[in-house]
Amino acid sequence: MNKPHSRTVPTLLVEITSRGPEKLILTDGPRSWSYSAFTREVERAARALLASGIAHGDRIGLLAGNRAEWLIVDFAAMSIGAIAVGLNTWASARELAYQLAHAQVKLLILEPKFRERDFIALLNEARQLAEELPRLTTVVELTDSEQPEPEHLSYAKFLQGGSVATSTELVAASSRVKSDDIACLLYTSGSTALPKGVPLLHRGLIDNMWEIGERQHLVAGDRLWLAVSLFWSLACVNAVFALVTHGGSIVLQHHFDAGEALRLIETERCTVFYGTPNMALALAEHPDRTTRDLSSLRTGVTIGTPAQVQRVAELGATRICNVYGLTETYGNSTVADADLPLARRTETVGQVLRGNELRILNPETGAEQAVGSNGEIVIRGNVTPGYWQDSARTAEAFAEGWFHTGDLGFMDAEGYLHYRGRLKEMVKTGGINVAPAEVEEILSAHPAVELAFVTGIPDPRLDEALAAVIVARTGQAIDEAVLRTHCKAVLAAYKIPRQFKFIEASALPLTTTGKLQRNRLPELFS
Repeated sequence: MNKPHSRTVPTLLVEITSRGPEKLILTDGPRSWSYSAFTREVERAARALLASGIAHGDRIGLLAGNRAEWLIVDFAAMSIGAIAVGLNTWASARELAYQLAHAQVKLLILEPKFRERDFIALLNEARQLAEELPRLTTVVELTDSEQPEPEHLSYAKFLQGGSVATSTELVAASSRVKSDDIACLLYTSGSTALPKGVPLLHRGLIDNMWEIGERQHLVAGDRLWLAVSLFWSLACVNAVFALVTHGGSIVLQHHFDAGEALRLIETERCTVFYGTPNMALALAEHPDRTTRDLSSLRTGVTIGTPAQVQRVAELGATRICNVYGLTETYGNSTVADADLPLARRTETVGQVLRGNELRILNPETGAEQAVGSNGEIVIRGNVTPGYWQDSARTAEAFAEGWFHTGDLGFMDAEGYLHYRGRLKEMVKTGGINVAPAEVEEILSAHPAVELAFVTGIPDPRLDEALAAVIVARTGQAIDEAVLRTHCKAVLAAYKIPRQFKFIEASALPLTTTGKLQRNRLPELFS
């Protein structure tokens, strides 16, 4: 398939639908939609938004699990120039109140209950914390009940209200959408501070995701297994638009469950894997793994150590792509091409995508680093225009048009990026900087180690000493002496951790989105 000519989401949907109107775009349990049927549903939801008083630039919140309506309203909002706001399903009332108020969400699409969480109660608590959220005028419940909470609308009633909006109004609203308009607003999870709002533009959703799909060698017949939460950029930006720009199909899983994931991949013959290392591990260790046929898997994206990327390949996605990027950079800025030898795809995160530029700078002097030398990764091209309503953070992150990621890495002689962790995670031990990612890679290479995380802890002589948190593989025994010997074979003495802590994976400090809170690792040694 050729790259779409479209520069906005509404024209993209029309263009891809015209290429294959009866091809599947979405499967959600027993329900499925062709491109033409999905387009009709998007238009129906777009009319309902217009009838609800939503105008160009208004923010539409989405708080639900991975269900078809999330994507239908997401595309509908973008189709009329409104801004879709993905809301964290694990958020506390305080975090939800902040995001709803900070984004000034006008209409909220909400699933009343998701897993063990009561989102109606959560919203009520958020209202109390944020002075009733005066900007939030409409709440729509994704429920089959015709009797939602007082002052809320059922989704069916919401759609019925769209009948008053004419086709002329819908066409006019869509025609006003420009390539440099904000399509969506996503919030990055922070470990210590409130999250940052990251606006992304229509053109970036098309251009960058097309290039990501090209590195995966996606084709129109590909089927994506999608259990990554839709509010994350890896899902609603990266995965969805990589597939849609290539005319592919999406198979939703409402929330990740390893047994159900194995069943879905087998029965739906999914070809594309999008998942994190912990998801791949859960699939590999599930008792149903040996009885499920995952041979349909071919490509996709993941992140992690060489061993973690290798595990995804062993599940069946032999052409899995290792990637690097941030929400601020439309998901990925570098992707290891699926045609590369697997060894190369496990050890690097690939070359920079077309449409982007990447440099490695000395964190102290700002000078460009030589090949093979660690430094801060800075990017320009497909990058957010700046943080939402936060000029101070925007000024801090951007310099002369370059976005400073705060990440460490180096470029090799062939132009492949090697990720080496967060800049502010650098440990200065005895006056020497050590990148935790380098030590973690060595520790993770030991066959008995499942996960390894390295941090700095106070030391009276060194100022900081390296300390390692280790999660052992199931059924494997490991001790400090063995790991010290393992490290001594390949690391300089100052890079060998002084202390080790062996824990279960469930004891790791995580954010509400499941990301590791590295700033809390030292607490494990106190």
